[in-house]
Parts: sequence; C-alpha cells; structure tokens
Amino acid sequence: MTTTPLLTELTLRAGTEAHARRRTPSTCPCGATTTLADRPDATVVRHADTVAKAHAPDTDQTELTPRLTTATHLPDLLLPPLSPTPVDLHGRLVTFWPYGTPVDPENPDAAPWEPAATLLARLHRTPAPTHLPPMRGPAKAALAVARLRDATSHPAVADVLHAWSALPAWARAEAPMPDTTTLCHGDLHLGQLVRHPAPDGPWRLIDVDDLGVGVPAWDLARPAAWYACGLLSPEDWARFLAAYRAAGGPAVPADGDPWPALDIPARALTVQTAARAIAKAVAADRPLDEVEQAVVDACGRMGSTPPQLAHGFPK
Repeated sequence: MTTTPLLTELTLRAGTEAHARRRTPSTCPCGATTTLADRPDATVVRHADTVAKAHAPDTDQTELTPRLTTATHLPDLLLPPLSPTPVDLHGRLVTFWPYGTPVDPENPDAAPWEPAATLLARLHRTPAPTHLPPMRGPAKAALAVARLRDATSHPAVADVLHAWSALPAWARAEAPMPDTTTLCHGDLHLGQLVRHPAPDGPWRLIDVDDLGVGVPAWDLARPAAWYACGLLSPEDWARFLAAYRAAGGPAVPADGDPWPALDIPARALTVQTAARAIAKAVAADRPLDEVEQAVVDACGRMGSTPPQLAHGFPK
C-alpha cells in the first residue's frame, strides 16, 4: 500500500485525538496505528481506542452533518461520533469515532443476525429527525451501474443492465422513494456492526454515510438477496427475519410472505453487487469468482420475471 499525504496526516490526527481523550497521554497503550481501510471512497485508521475516517471525496457536509448529529442522539442504536462536526483534511471530510470490535469474518457461525435485525427494527421505528436527507441506497446502486457501463466488454454486462432497467424508477434513484419518513441505515451488512465498548459491549450500527429517510425494506435487502442467490442459508435468513419481526420492524408484514415488500430492494442490491463484481474483475483482468458469478447469474434469472409480478426473484 502506498502511503499518501492523506493517510500520513490521518494517522497523525488519530493519535492526537486518542491522546486528547485521555487525561494523561502517557496512559495510551500506544503502538503502531492500524490502517483499517484505504479505498477511494474511504480511508480509516485506528490508534488505540480512537478511529479516524476520511469520507469519500464527494461527501456533502450539509448532508453528512445531520447524519452525524442523528448518530449522536441515538447512541443505543448507532455508534456516536466523538464530535458531530467533521473537519477538513487534504480536501476530505474527516470524522473521529470510538473503536468497536467488529464482526469476526472467520467465524460465520457467530454472525450476529438477531442483533442486526433487532437494531434495524428499532431504528426503523424511531422518528426520523427533521432535515435528514434521503438514505443513499438507491443512489449507490445507480452509481455502481453507471461505473459498470465502462466495462462493456464483459459478457455479463447485458444481463445486469437488463435486470436494472426492469426496476422501478425510485429503486434506480430516478424518482423519489415511496417512503420519505422512515429512518433507515441505507447500507446494512454485517461489516456495519461493532461491539462498543470493545471488546464485548452491546452491538451498534456504524457508518452513517448513507443514513436517511426512505424505504426500510432496503435495509433488509442485502441478506434477502444473499438468501435468494443461495449465498445465505435458509436457517440464517429465517433467524434474521424472525428477529426483525419480533422487534416490531415495519419493513415487512408481521407474518406471512415478506417478499412483496422485499423483492424490489433485493433485486436492486443484487444488481449493485453484480455491477461491482464485474467492474472489479475487469479492472483486475480476472474471471469472476464463485460468489460473484452467483449474483451475476441471479441477474440473468431476474430478467425473466418483472419485479411487480414476482414475490422473490427466481432462484
């Protein structure tokens, strides 16, 4: 990994913030600052119990600030930032957070499906603050598809774009969402949960970049899509759905078939995942791996049944 001025300065600022949180900096168990992520859309570093995040270059401060404020006011659901006001660093908005223990990707049997579902249900039932922007789920899916169009040489592009074109305008970020009042996370997956205080505190949702008002079923769409693509076991999906319903989540009916509510968001998340997979494979000049091929194949099957006529896309 090449060290950039942003990464160097972010590392220094993470250490400064970590020491400032302690009455005596000498009590900080200092070690090498860890880079947790270094992607075009986010750079994240950790120093002791403090995490610094440089948000995507196009992040709008007028939208990020109310999202941070919302997290500050809902500490039982969302990991609160150390300050609701981002700072500018090399032209990027930077925020600081307490460290939380993430989900262990090497231990899928311990995946916190029930806590994730319960947190989502409680979030969806929480009145949304005024002036909160729309959640960014459809906009992120549209961005992934726009980037896919540059990978036109891949044979799977046509199926993915066909599945995308069959979705309603709101799911393609071309029209307002049908729900503009429900508080949503906008990008739920297991990487968006941490235990705080570390190492074994209660689970909290992280990453508020996509937080906003919108269709709550979007927050259930990724596990629903994984289930429909055969990437999540029926048992895990049943655990997640049952916990969401038990907590009174409004995205799906309390009983009966959930797919009339989930189908369109699940299709959209499948297209988004497939678009990203193809773009990455083309950029790396490699074939799709097994998981990537599964979501691409699902897009091909989706094209046979319009969303408005299906209760769950064909598996």
